[in-house]
Amino acid sequence: MKEKSAAAISMISKARQHGHDGDAVVHAPASETDLLSQVLTQVRLRGGAVYRAELQEPWALRFPAGAAHFYYVEQGEAWLHLGDGAPLPLVRGDLLMLPHRHEHVLGSSAALAESDIEPLSRSHFGATRHVLRAGRDGAPCRLIGGQFHFDGDAAAAILAALPHALYVPGNGAAAPPWLDAITRFLLQEAHGGGPGSALMVSRLVDLLVIRALRCWAEHQERHPGWVAGLSQPRLGRALRAIHAEPQRAWTVQALASLAGMSRSAFAERFSAAVGRAPLQYAQHWKLTLAHDMLVQGALVTQAAGRSGYASEAAFSRAFKSHFGYSPSTVRTQGS
Repeated sequence: MKEKSAAAISMISKARQHGHDGDAVVHAPASETDLLSQVLTQVRLRGGAVYRAELQEPWALRFPAGAAHFYYVEQGEAWLHLGDGAPLPLVRGDLLMLPHRHEHVLGSSAALAESDIEPLSRSHFGATRHVLRAGRDGAPCRLIGGQFHFDGDAAAAILAALPHALYVPGNGAAAPPWLDAITRFLLQEAHGGGPGSALMVSRLVDLLVIRALRCWAEHQERHPGWVAGLSQPRLGRALRAIHAEPQRAWTVQALASLAGMSRSAFAERFSAAVGRAPLQYAQHWKLTLAHDMLVQGALVTQAAGRSGYASEAAFSRAFKSHFGYSPSTVRTQGS
């Protein structure tokens, strides 16, 4: 898909200079509905398995594709190997999220031979399946790991703006209070198995993802897509409107009015921050949602109507121009 994001690993180098206390995160505007809350409301964020990993050098595990993952380093160090990118070092206090469900390797070394890597299997977990163990008798590393899932029509459009690896450094120090509280409560609920624990785990994963997104967005010099609105409240108003009413025939003037800016100033700032002109972004968002509807089994005529097109033919032309293939292709192939 030619509109697929090709973002590589995103690192927050500035955070290394400023420490990582509980207040060193961007706070979304306290409006009637801030953009981050709106975006995450448009997907169904579900927490999955949560575990503690007790590892000793040398070790290397391959995690299969299929679920988004997060890792928090409690002790020691680890290395992330993701695709063709350079290995990413992880030390005590670091939080890593992999939202795109890619296969990846975690190991004790930056240099790994294929023969060093073990596929993750049930044999790595204890009888309770809450503790993962691997390695031999070298230096220890302790992680908290878990899975989460994004569902819903808006999931692909929202994930397209996120990097393959969302990294929040801890500077080798103890966790900030918010992260320590969430991870410890998360483990307690995941392992306790009491009434309502599954729902509690999902809600705690929500909190973890939201705080990580806040911190990541603050340290991005260029915010791709909807992420631009997290640090620019005026653009956030326009982006919220586009997301809330994707089927609407938006004009630049209408969006500029919502942002409280002149038409020309708004168009210039929006394009510079988001990477697309306002109406191009509105169409991209609308058609990406339509693509997801088709993947989920909607009829072409249903996707056209929900996207605000007067006819199936007009929708099909716009869809093919944007993606390079027809909506009926998505229906038959399911992707």
